[in-house]
Amino acid sequence: MLKISEARPNKRIISKAAHIIRYGGTVIFPTETVYGLGANAFDESAVLKIFKAKSRPKDNPLIVHIADVGWLSRVVEEIPERFEPIFESVWPGPITFVMRKSKSIPDCVTAGLNKVSVRIPSNRIALSLIKASGVPIAAPSANMATRPSPTKAQHIMEEMKGKVDMILDGGQSAYGIESTIVDITSKVPTVLRPGPFTIDELRKILGNVHYQKQNRSTGKPTAPGMKYKHYSPSKPLFLVEKSSMKKIIDFCVKEKIGVVAICSKETSMEINYKNAIILGSESDMYQIARNLFDSFRKLDISDAEVGLIQSFEENGVGAAVMNRINKATGFSKVDETDSFLSLFTKRRK
Repeated sequence: MLKISEARPNKRIISKAAHIIRYGGTVIFPTETVYGLGANAFDESAVLKIFKAKSRPKDNPLIVHIADVGWLSRVVEEIPERFEPIFESVWPGPITFVMRKSKSIPDCVTAGLNKVSVRIPSNRIALSLIKASGVPIAAPSANMATRPSPTKAQHIMEEMKGKVDMILDGGQSAYGIESTIVDITSKVPTVLRPGPFTIDELRKILGNVHYQKQNRSTGKPTAPGMKYKHYSPSKPLFLVEKSSMKKIIDFCVKEKIGVVAICSKETSMEINYKNAIILGSESDMYQIARNLFDSFRKLDISDAEVGLIQSFEENGVGAAVMNRINKATGFSKVDETDSFLSLFTKRRK
């Protein structure tokens, strides 16, 4: 693992990492969203190393990262003309577009689908690595399958040490949640995964946009992050309405169940419970998003048996936050002590 500054990425370190990518190895690198585990997107054997390192199901497609819009023709079959100005306006940035894939992209990258997810990251370390490698980099988040995505290098060391060729430590990720994914292969663009680029922002630039909140599903995913169990801590985690948080905490204390509350600064003041992980203020949902996955890992290293996480309004980036919380909890929402105890007892077993 090597430390590297985003402000001025060390050329020697980037060159070493790029050499690994070009010759079939794997490199974990920072992006503005979360850390990615990358390999040459054109090299099937290298891409398969990603799945092995993560224990990732092969039906879960990967995102291909490119250096600039000029690289699109290398990875997609056809560039939709009406979207070219949009690509230029939103890239580099935390948004991924799904298009028809080029024959040069191995099927293992797309889980056998004829579509490929593509984005240009804005993180200077990531961009420098892609440019120096000279090839598109396929990269999911750099964590074991179903676990919270890493936003700091220490998260990676907890799970991935010894499973990859190099780790670039570029500090904490700016957004802390994965990119927005939009499928543009149909007449109306469809949001497959909400992210830092909000639905309202998308509608301003794309016009009509379809988005349907995902419910529990075990079907084959059409984009990364669509598996219903995802981003999960090892310990049981339950979604709770703010108004029910104190009631369930009091019940846990009475029953001698060790519990951590994961909540906003405002909710923490209301419940007045010392064993709380504070995500930030509800006035800044980007701050809450940035700290979300880190809070799941803090729950795992705590002495508590169970975590309760509050619900948030699904406005703006709140839609992305709730998308991650729902999947991390397995859509387990509790508002009464009886329902909590029933679910917790099942998880405990």
